[in-house]
Amino acid sequence: MGDLRVMRSGNESNRLTKRSSLPGSYPALLRELKQRIQQSQARASISVNRELVLLYWHIGQDILVRQGREHWGAKVIDRLAADLKEAFSKMKGFSPRNLKYMRAFAEAWPDEEFVQQAVAQIPWGHNVRILDYVKDPSHREWYIRATLEHGWSRDVLVHQIERGLHRRTGAVVTNFERTLPPPQSGDFFNVFNHPLLNLPNATTGLINKSSQPNAPRIIQNSASTC
Repeated sequence: MGDLRVMRSGNESNRLTKRSSLPGSYPALLRELKQRIQQSQARASISVNRELVLLYWHIGQDILVRQGREHWGAKVIDRLAADLKEAFSKMKGFSPRNLKYMRAFAEAWPDEEFVQQAVAQIPWGHNVRILDYVKDPSHREWYIRATLEHGWSRDVLVHQIERGLHRRTGAVVTNFERTLPPPQSGDFFNVFNHPLLNLPNATTGLINKSSQPNAPRIIQNSASTC
């Protein structure tokens, strides 16, 4: 028993010796590298989200064209969903319901340039909520731009739509932090948990935008609704 205590004491002493022998600049370097890694994760997350939303828009466009030209019905959509699920079994988002959302999404935003510049910058789940809750095209565009400006989570977006915030434009800038529940004002994004990347979930990818003021603004991920 005594020998075990001596061994533990020796191990602790070695760890302390190694820590004390580090250069004085080491802590600052470690902080800088952590911040750089988090910023790279944020940029990767934004890029992947944009590609996914653009993919959904193109799928929706293809469905729209063929429905108009070949008169596709619900059975064709169901078959397409089943075939895509079989081909990409580990990727979420190819249910019949989501394919119908892709069609509605493409129909709502026919201008691909605007989709690339604004609409694809917010997560798919946000876009679905805007389609469901907002019918006026100009109001939809307003909530997309407001989400981009403030980094709203999906729940906060719905909250603001239900409040009719677009009718009180000034409140967006001046009252954002005061009018929202505190837990929803800061968002988290997991860069690894994304259907297009098909990577396992990992808590190491969590980024808190409120604690990283220099990191790109990121929005709570909700890439697929089903």
